[in-house]
Amino acid sequence: MEILSSLCTNRGGVVNLCGVGSLSVHGFSLQRQRAQSFTDCKKKQSFRVIRASVTKTEVAVVRIGTRGSPLALAQAHETRDKLMASHPELAEEGAIQIVIIKTTGDKILSQPLADIGGKGLFTKEIDEALINGDIDIAVHSMKDVPTYLPEKTILPCNLPREDIRDAFISLSAASLADLPVGSVVGTASLRRKSQILNRYPSLKVEENFRGNVQTRLRKLNEGVVQATLLALAGLKRLSMTENVTSILSIDEMLPAVAQGAIGIACRSNDDKMANYLASLNHEETRLAVVCERAFLETLDGSCRTPIAGYACKDKDGNCIFKGLVASPDGNRVLETSRKGPYALEDMVMMGKDAGKELLSRAGPGFFGF
Repeated sequence: MEILSSLCTNRGGVVNLCGVGSLSVHGFSLQRQRAQSFTDCKKKQSFRVIRASVTKTEVAVVRIGTRGSPLALAQAHETRDKLMASHPELAEEGAIQIVIIKTTGDKILSQPLADIGGKGLFTKEIDEALINGDIDIAVHSMKDVPTYLPEKTILPCNLPREDIRDAFISLSAASLADLPVGSVVGTASLRRKSQILNRYPSLKVEENFRGNVQTRLRKLNEGVVQATLLALAGLKRLSMTENVTSILSIDEMLPAVAQGAIGIACRSNDDKMANYLASLNHEETRLAVVCERAFLETLDGSCRTPIAGYACKDKDGNCIFKGLVASPDGNRVLETSRKGPYALEDMVMMGKDAGKELLSRAGPGFFGF
């Protein structure tokens, strides 16, 4: 944790902890204590101190918008560190500020994600802050980003992708196959639920198993469920892999579209930020994410649609894509794959074509609505 140099508030009621790696929290305001009036001299002295503190406040060059979970903050700090390493002017004190924004998905924890409905549950408020100029760039987990971007924004950067696999975590079993009949697996993901039930119909799934990584592990330790699945990428970024019981292969559990990828957005008319982000972009990751999102967009996937997709480069430099759709109860799972050049147009075409195939095979009413 950095030592933060000064504390101040801006006109929007945002608390700024100024300095490198500083922190702001939307919706939090400091209580102002009314100083008692003693003498005119005391008043003047107090006034002079306030003016001096204002003149020393440094304005951030880059304000990074993020959710406030430990994982989201880890991703924001990774972005900050890469910016500082690539651009010396951003390594100066006060040049980068991290702004925490609470999203709809963070506020409503009592219902399954599928029941909340809509898209952008974890990005909407951050996108609004970006458009309104309250932040300069937005750091997202790409699997949370809708297939469309809000007007006036672009997403030109993906950081190098982390491990895309899911981790199995349990205090009583070595794998899903080892869980006794009737065991409860906790997950907030219909993608995971459908694949679990398809392979292990004797298990039960608690689908409102929500909260950050730490919350889910606490619930597991309290015996609320017998096992859970979490993205290995998040556990690695949080340095919490000691909690992993085993790792599922992509044949056992195909990952969510864009799992393990961090995306960074900016305003479409902000050339300065776009140039900063261009220096961080990992093109192999970006193309894989584009392919997977083309698949998802073709299927018009929502939180009520169990969909999985993964694109990667093989040893010969080609793109291998695997896609899956399932019924929510896991009774039907449809899969497909594609192979082609690792190039933008070809990969977009592969994703779309795979989506069209599965739509055709699924038929009307497949997803139950």
